[in-house]
Amino acid sequence: MTVLPKRMTDTINIASPDVDFHAGVHGSQPRAVFLHGFGDDLHTWDGVWAALHGSLGENFAALRYDLRGFGASECRRHVPFKHADDLLTVLDATRIDRCDLIGVSMGGSIALNFTLDHPERVRNLVLISPHLVAWEWSQSWLKSYQPIVDCARAGAMDEARRLWWEHPLFATTRASAAGPALFESIMRFHGDQWVDDHHELMFPDVERLHLLATRTLLLTGGRDLEDFRLIADLIEASASQLQRVDDPARGHLLHLEDPAGCAMRISTFLLP
Repeated sequence: MTVLPKRMTDTINIASPDVDFHAGVHGSQPRAVFLHGFGDDLHTWDGVWAALHGSLGENFAALRYDLRGFGASECRRHVPFKHADDLLTVLDATRIDRCDLIGVSMGGSIALNFTLDHPERVRNLVLISPHLVAWEWSQSWLKSYQPIVDCARAGAMDEARRLWWEHPLFATTRASAAGPALFESIMRFHGDQWVDDHHELMFPDVERLHLLATRTLLLTGGRDLEDFRLIADLIEASASQLQRVDDPARGHLLHLEDPAGCAMRISTFLLP
């Protein structure tokens, strides 16, 4: 059962058989849906949403939610799942037939995966520093990431969070005004996905990037890590209707490092 918002801005819960999704809604008929990255929650979009509301006013109507197992979206039972299937559940429950879909990092991979599966449900796609479903990570990435997983699985979750905060992926964000917000977000993360991830194994989306025909905006940072730069290059080379904006001064988390600029590019792209 879905409780739809009665106010212009509201918090709602969307119940599914396995999880209660925690969502925030602005406007009575959301047009855009925002997906956060790994270890984060819907609050990652606070700065972008504030900027979009400031520029679009009452024309800004959107929904953001905590992905399964993140933030306040609590699992009632752990079963194999797909984030893209969860997104479909959220859209159906809130009666959003077609949306502008915006995702960052892992949220970008979910947005892209969903668009490839359900192109009829996505009007426009915005990818911010996305990764890809079933991506084969480089040795450089694995070497820097595996110690975090090892600490979490050994029960040293505080140390795992510290290593995640210090990861090279966030170097430019740590040095920006968004550093404290990122730190607080990482410290809130319970880290269960490092220990036991119930997401189903999937075929690599890199194999079907050529099928992406949805109008797409790709936002990337010139100081992002090699894996994400390569992913962006592959998406750019494969998609038929793609516009890329590369910010040479930014890193992975463009939406935190420059929320106003990110919001401006999104609104310009989405408005006719």
